[in-house]
Amino acid sequence: MDRSSGVTLDKASAENFPVAPFFLPAAWRGDLMAVYGFARLVDDAGDGDLADPVGTARLLGVDAELPTTLSAQSGPPAPEEVAFRLALLDGLERDLDRVFEAALHPDTADRPRHPLMHPLVPLVDRHGLTPEPFRRLIEANRVDQTIARYATYDDLVGYCTLSADPVGRLVLAIAGVATPERIELSDAICTALQLVEHLQDIAEDLARGRIYLPAEDLERFGVTEADLAAPSASGPVRELIAYEAERARTLLDRGAPLVGTVRGRLRLLLAGFTAGGYAALAAVEDAGYDVLAQQAKPHKRRLAAKAAAIFAKGR
Repeated sequence: MDRSSGVTLDKASAENFPVAPFFLPAAWRGDLMAVYGFARLVDDAGDGDLADPVGTARLLGVDAELPTTLSAQSGPPAPEEVAFRLALLDGLERDLDRVFEAALHPDTADRPRHPLMHPLVPLVDRHGLTPEPFRRLIEANRVDQTIARYATYDDLVGYCTLSADPVGRLVLAIAGVATPERIELSDAICTALQLVEHLQDIAEDLARGRIYLPAEDLERFGVTEADLAAPSASGPVRELIAYEAERARTLLDRGAPLVGTVRGRLRLLLAGFTAGGYAALAAVEDAGYDVLAQQAKPHKRRLAAKAAAIFAKGR
């Protein structure tokens, strides 16, 4: 695996929840890291965070004019960089097609070009995965290139059905426990995790020209974009963040019973995912809902304690 792919996978340690914890069988850890590697690669392409964007474009055979400066400015990317990112995402989707072709026709199909796509071939073959959840993750990053504001909470949740829910569905599919009931609970957890991450990353997202807070709520609490750019949160901003945090908590509460529907190590894994959301919310609360002065990160000891409690109760 090349250096830039290693840099991408190294980001797993910064997530709110354990991506592929040690207690899982080696095969499961490999499968989960394969999914994470794909999701992180796509996100980095969409955010302009690739370690070697030019090299990645060449590897994928992307025929696009390379901007002279990539992600150097604060605020929305220049039109030429947007075009480049969209071309990269198209290239990744073509490579995803190669993944499924190689899984179906291992002796004749072209192999995927990007190193982080290679582990997906046996993954797809072993578990009979479909392209849809992978394509939705790519589509979420296409949306990011053209939509930077969300009018309503429902609009934002709709975005999360592309950017977050597919990951939970892939985990259930890999474990062989996907049912309509479990998928519904998983979607609630994944959407909540995404909403919490949006709260943690308000300053970072604003620097990219994006706001993942409903415009109707900004208006309701009298918060302007200038308020979100301040070095610390004003009273109205804190009230807004507390309101959005409670919405995320409600979704976590709704989805948490998923943990009780499974057993063994999968139950512990799902407890860890869910606990990551609760621990992140606790960190936001501990910061007095001032997510502008510093990024609120969950305490690992608190995460572990919450995961144990969720595992024991099954919710």
